[in-house]
Amino acid sequence: MNEQTATPPIPSDLEAVCQRIREKAESYAQYNFSQGRNDFLKAFFELAQEYDSLDDFYRICVSVPLALVGVSSALYLCQGQNHELQLVCSSEQGVLPEPKSAGYPIQMHEAPYELAGSYVIPVFSKQPYDQKENDDRYPERQVKLWDDLHGLCGGGRILGMFEVRRKEGLTEADKFFFFKYANRIGYNLDNRLIARQNIDRLKFINTLVIDIEHNIIVPNMYFRHLFNQLKKKINLVDELKREMTATQGAALPSGRCEQCFAKLQTLQDDLFKYYQEIVKHHANMSLFIESLFRREHFERGHLVLHPKRCFVEKEVIIPQLEHYISRLKAANVTIDRPQNMHEEEFPILVDIGLLAQVYANLFSNAAKYTREIIDHQGRPRKAMAYGREIVDNFPCPGKKGIKFNVFTTGPNMSVEQGVKLFQEGMRGDDSLNVPGTGHGLSFIRLVVEMHGGSVGYDPTPEGNNFYFILPLPPMDYPLALCLPTE
Repeated sequence: MNEQTATPPIPSDLEAVCQRIREKAESYAQYNFSQGRNDFLKAFFELAQEYDSLDDFYRICVSVPLALVGVSSALYLCQGQNHELQLVCSSEQGVLPEPKSAGYPIQMHEAPYELAGSYVIPVFSKQPYDQKENDDRYPERQVKLWDDLHGLCGGGRILGMFEVRRKEGLTEADKFFFFKYANRIGYNLDNRLIARQNIDRLKFINTLVIDIEHNIIVPNMYFRHLFNQLKKKINLVDELKREMTATQGAALPSGRCEQCFAKLQTLQDDLFKYYQEIVKHHANMSLFIESLFRREHFERGHLVLHPKRCFVEKEVIIPQLEHYISRLKAANVTIDRPQNMHEEEFPILVDIGLLAQVYANLFSNAAKYTREIIDHQGRPRKAMAYGREIVDNFPCPGKKGIKFNVFTTGPNMSVEQGVKLFQEGMRGDDSLNVPGTGHGLSFIRLVVEMHGGSVGYDPTPEGNNFYFILPLPPMDYPLALCLPTE
């Protein structure tokens, strides 16, 4: 290429990028890396494009120094429940099956340091501080992703630390080169984490769409039934009106007025009944819509709990039971209510909207899958029962939990089969002719686990018991601290 060729005009849209290119070229000239070190970086970049998984990327980070210049290294990242610094991969062990906490001499630091024969370098993200401040065109959504992602290790720009070790030590030029290498690791890792976060959000949205269809759209069809019933009653009002108009001014047989009044009273009672049903159904749908369409769900890419003090039977179970009682009666399922649950009930901290959907799914399944059996007294029985009990050593020894049960009569299944039903898309052997998606119990498992609980199944002599257990805080424990942090 002829370097004397005049540079064509640069469009204003490209000026910022061209300026950064000139700055990079000047930087490379100052670095004055050898051909070997340039090949080192090229190998890293090409392999980072060739391999897709995070584990393979970790392997590349420690393998390139080992294979090309004989330098041992280790990659530590901020992760785990408390975002602690953990070893994820080293040139001695490869990728660890389970990351382990960083030990001496590794610690978080915003500048490289040398200690105990190791040179330890911060792995920075590419959080665009300057761009956020100076470039209004920088995509707001991308900035939000970086802000979410970099709530790590105290909320700074550091994703982790990169340790370099060589027996004969490192020259100042070596240290500078590996500092730049750690920067490249950080930028590549940043892109991968953001890409994975995007994929996780898409998966979450797909699951949320299924939740909305299962818990809102399908139950919402019940409004059509209610509106059809209302239309029939309105037509009866028209018929009664015509009947009364036809007899206007004529001598009425004895008792005719009483008959019309009785019809009017019946119509009024029916209309009021449907009005109450519509109000209850609307309240239920509103609760479900609020709990599934929260803005935080979409911003964070997972369900976000809104916990409140709640008397579970009064505020969750009974409203859902009233909603499903007509379907249970239509299926000839009798309901056995606990005698002591209300009297002994105490408030716990739960997301009422999501827990209501847990019981909605359990009662819906009861209406569909309860079967008649011959009980221990030789009598036919087709029933559903609910209740709760305190259990010991949950979620750990010395703690207590509260176990919520929903029992239905019918043939037993194995414990393994029952537990499998909590997996997405799994349905029982007796469900072939029953409409359903196999999503209800997996939704229950997700919501319960978000509350720090667990789900399960118990076969009983006369049927099947599906249950979930929530941690029970000590009576003197602040309710605001009852739930696990997100």
